[in-house]
Amino acid sequence: MLLTAGTVVTGSNLLRPGWIEVSEGSVVGVGEGAPDRAPDRDLGDATVVPGFVDTHVHGGGGADFSAAAPDETAKAVALHRGYGTTTLVASLVTAAPGDLLRQVGALALDVRAGHLDGIHLEGPWLSTRRCGAHQPSLMRDPDPAEIDRILEAAGGAVRMVTIAPEREGAIAAIRQLTDARVVAAVGHTEASFDQTRAAIEAGARVGTHLFNAMRPIDRREPGPVIALLDDPRVTVELITDGVHVDPAIYRHVTRAAGPERVSLITDAMAATGMADGVYHLGPLAVDVVEGVARVAGTDTIAGSTATMDVVFRYAVAHGGLDRDDALLSAVRQASINPARALGLPASGLVPGAPADLVVLGAQLDVGGVLRRGVWAVEPHPR
Repeated sequence: MLLTAGTVVTGSNLLRPGWIEVSEGSVVGVGEGAPDRAPDRDLGDATVVPGFVDTHVHGGGGADFSAAAPDETAKAVALHRGYGTTTLVASLVTAAPGDLLRQVGALALDVRAGHLDGIHLEGPWLSTRRCGAHQPSLMRDPDPAEIDRILEAAGGAVRMVTIAPEREGAIAAIRQLTDARVVAAVGHTEASFDQTRAAIEAGARVGTHLFNAMRPIDRREPGPVIALLDDPRVTVELITDGVHVDPAIYRHVTRAAGPERVSLITDAMAATGMADGVYHLGPLAVDVVEGVARVAGTDTIAGSTATMDVVFRYAVAHGGLDRDDALLSAVRQASINPARALGLPASGLVPGAPADLVVLGAQLDVGGVLRRGVWAVEPHPR
């Protein structure tokens, strides 16, 4: 299948006009100008970008991944696929040992079936002082035997684990996870600068939704934010949904870390794509008012109701760059960087990469989604 479009963003270059050739689920060719034969589909003035990679998402379409039920997983995946997420890692909130083991085992089946691209454990080894939308009574110190049981039940499906470095046994747990080829992330933490540095030295390579549920910066105790930004080995997540971080924070982080170290995520929960109302994130009730999710009866933000196209448009609009540079930066942050950080198949419209792409309109609205060479959302007719 040969596609042509007004703009093709490969991940490192803008091609105007551009073409992409796809065969057997992979990109086999890409170029600028007119191809040497008539395209199978001309996408007109559309902008084509690599498929979005969301490495931190709890649900959507009214469904919660913590339910660990095939129909719930299918609903959430379908919702996000429709907005351009071609690679999706399901995040689980803190749960009791037996429940967590059951959830991981069930979602691992969806990973093996190709519906999901991995599992992210956001808990239970977090700080009760920075619990966010997690149940504090279920949080605990990491236990090597429990970690082994979870990884065995997952059969290689666990891609990332968020952990608070200050918990007893956390540094050893980070080494254990790293040795098992699982990405350790620092988040939901009250850790000091030095404790965070120790976590990085032990192998932690991601900062979970930087600033949120994290000890703030102090002039005499920089804390985890500065430690994570300071180390070139670390990729930092940002939820650029217009709620979690101010535009100035987004610009500052991108300048401080560089566009290669920022990973855009949704942290989406069940209410994504749904009307305001009462939902659940794991065991906690969540009130959604005007699209903002909060733990019921509190001011605590409980994930987001954003899809990846929303956080992508935010990055383009608020990055402080001209349009072309903003597009390139946002593509790296929404596709290239998260895939690299978690060791997922390389994202980008380059030969040999999976044929995952999103067709965007003039306002960067989603007009088509191709996943592994198959249209998940057919492009709008010209």
